[in-house]
Amino acid sequence: MGDCAETSGFMASPEMEKFLCDRLLDRTQTISERFRALFSLRNLKGPGPRNALILATRDPSNLLAHEAAFALGQMQDVDAIPALEAVLTDLSLHPIVRHEAAEAFGAIGVESNIPLLEHSLVRDPAQEVRETCELALKRIERLKDSEHEQGSSQVQKSPFMSVDPAAPAASCSSVEHLREVLLDEGKGMYERYAALFALRNHGGDDAIMAIVDSLGCQSALLRHEVAYVLGQLQNKAASAALSDILKNLNEHPMVRHEAAEALGSIADEESVALLEKFAMDPEPIVSQSCEVALSMLDFERSGKSFEYLYMQAPQVQ
Repeated sequence: MGDCAETSGFMASPEMEKFLCDRLLDRTQTISERFRALFSLRNLKGPGPRNALILATRDPSNLLAHEAAFALGQMQDVDAIPALEAVLTDLSLHPIVRHEAAEAFGAIGVESNIPLLEHSLVRDPAQEVRETCELALKRIERLKDSEHEQGSSQVQKSPFMSVDPAAPAASCSSVEHLREVLLDEGKGMYERYAALFALRNHGGDDAIMAIVDSLGCQSALLRHEVAYVLGQLQNKAASAALSDILKNLNEHPMVRHEAAEALGSIADEESVALLEKFAMDPEPIVSQSCEVALSMLDFERSGKSFEYLYMQAPQVQ
């Protein structure tokens, strides 16, 4: 595979890169082992990691497939666009996977993808996918406006090291105003996301409670992003609300999945017990999320990294 692939603080050898690609695509491995490889590969560049993640978007595990699409978006790799287009337009795939492909287009931010997103905005039968297309289109539009105004398409980086689907609302906005926007069902999805990320970056108690309150909003897409943000914040004040989401068998799987991962980030005793219980959930997206969250906790408690890239050799288990 040529020279070592570089990632932050680590030089991945060709042998390590091959190991990670093989491990990601090995369906005999546990879902947690495959996620360990995925989380490592998303920090690498080049055709090897990209192609492995592209193959993973077609995996029978919808959880793994959606995470692979998410990773390609976070990597902002334009060479992944044709594969992401194929995912977004394949209506046989689970909506959670198509949703992540649409979000990836927004993260990559290429203007030439606008017609595709506009097509899926009206064609896709799943509301969560259509709403994601709306978000991605608005993000690309904002990037274009930023480039015209400032001569650069760069946006402010998230303090959580993520490529967010929307730029946070103006920092001068009050928590109360942001709360009103977030909870307003009449507002556009991008505007509500912008309020959500501004509240996340604020991080105070009032902001946390405003975010928790939005778990009752109508959009499953927004609820899932709210749960994701609460996982980033790792605030125990959200534990009860996230637990209620995970317990609700009528809730959308993508929302329950994010609630499970958020509870794993909070990691108090009650959250761990709940994850252990719902690791047996009949919905694979939920049960596998619980399994991965518990595995990550085990590694954290043992003082080891969940990602393979921090190990000395690929053979280490």
